[in-house]
Amino acid sequence: MSDGGTPATGTVTTRVPARLDRLPWSRWHWMIVVGLGTVWILDGLEVTVVGSVAGRIAEDGSGLAITDAQVTGVAAALYVAGACSGALFFGRLTDRFGRKKLFMVTLAVYLAATAMTALSFSAWWFFLFRFLTGFGIGGEYAAINSAIDELIPSKYRGRVDLIINGSYWLGAMGGALLSVVALDTDLFPQDIGWRLAFGLGVVLGLVILLVRRHVPESPRWMLIHGRAEKAERLVDDVEREVERETGRPLPPPAGEMTVHQRGTIGFGEIARTVFRGYPRRATLGFALFVGQAFLYNAITFGFGSLLVRFFDVPSGTTGYFFAVIAFGNFLGPLLLGPLFDTWGRRPMIAGTYLLSGLLLFGTAALFGAGVLDATTMTICWSVVLFFASAGASSAYLTVSEIFPMETRAMSIALFYAVGTAAGGISGPLVFAGLTESGEVSDAVLAFCIGAALMIAAGLVALFFAVAAEGRALEDIAPPLSVSDEPEAAGRPRDTARESGRPGG
Repeated sequence: MSDGGTPATGTVTTRVPARLDRLPWSRWHWMIVVGLGTVWILDGLEVTVVGSVAGRIAEDGSGLAITDAQVTGVAAALYVAGACSGALFFGRLTDRFGRKKLFMVTLAVYLAATAMTALSFSAWWFFLFRFLTGFGIGGEYAAINSAIDELIPSKYRGRVDLIINGSYWLGAMGGALLSVVALDTDLFPQDIGWRLAFGLGVVLGLVILLVRRHVPESPRWMLIHGRAEKAERLVDDVEREVERETGRPLPPPAGEMTVHQRGTIGFGEIARTVFRGYPRRATLGFALFVGQAFLYNAITFGFGSLLVRFFDVPSGTTGYFFAVIAFGNFLGPLLLGPLFDTWGRRPMIAGTYLLSGLLLFGTAALFGAGVLDATTMTICWSVVLFFASAGASSAYLTVSEIFPMETRAMSIALFYAVGTAAGGISGPLVFAGLTESGEVSDAVLAFCIGAALMIAAGLVALFFAVAAEGRALEDIAPPLSVSDEPEAAGRPRDTARESGRPGG
């Protein structure tokens, strides 16, 4: 069997997945987390900078003839539309050509588009490169989530995935505080500061690009695409490195599987697999993404404008308030993440969605009653988003682990794109339209819409969430290429398909 330029296909029996899953945590895993997970910091930086500098960009003298509503509404919606398009476009390529090639390409697209955003001279230019920045970030979601889940041991997969997705909020904190400095006209001219904020995203992206070069291709992807020998050698190297680090031999891997290698699969087979083979899981994925996408895209893009409009907070200081809620958002996945591996996926996913929705209804009631100021409003949002951020991160974890390996990147892309298009494009537009009126009742309505969608998603998760904690990916959803012989994988292939059980 060849592992050269043109991969050979055939049938191979391997223990590579079991060998990866039984690895203890090591420096090699930290390298993966740093190389791949830090892209969420960039995304958080991007989104927050736009929300925080929206008021400044819309002011006379900013260098752009653009309104606040266009920045928080139109530009935000175009960014999300670009992310949805990029996820679908690059998701397909990720399943076909591999994780590593695509997570390098998508980061390069992000870097170029962000640099061009900083050079914006008119509204149409700003809109165009906000779309293209989103296009690169959307591709990152598919390539990165699939690679992370295939490289991280099953024992740690839930918490690592949540914390990595939650690292978005470290970028949000940085973006919020950066905007305070960038918008200080004592330091930078009015038409320069906001451009420097975007420029920092380019610098961080270049650093990540250098680290990411050392992240390997997914051995699971290589196995199925005719590169079994290369996958075996890669895992051999990792095992030797881990044994040197720990000073003790690794335990023997548990189980093996036999796969029929193939080059690629078509959209038709992907669609049949996702919707016909796993209908409840598909419903779960859509519900989780729609709920979190509306809530997060609406509030993330519009929080600064809300503070300015309803609480008379100066546009140059909204970053301080946003940094507080960003910190609460990061603490959610960080502190609650381990419970997704111990208490289990279903109670934690359903619980975080339901609780955040109920708390948001309470926040809307207090806001409507006029008893909140900028500080107490920020505290309320921090509590809501502490739980909501863990739930939102679990949406990415869920769709990346409950479908077969051959469809993983495309499944992530599909659910992200459809769910985010429904909630992420409509959310900023609806929220901007309601808050722009200046009527408290309109803003309360926007909050209640987000709360209702979160609760609805939590109820779906209560019945349909999959008990994936501590289980190998191949056990949760056997690869389409796995042998149909029961002894090859330890059980019949179709026992992992939905069979009328909740969360099947």
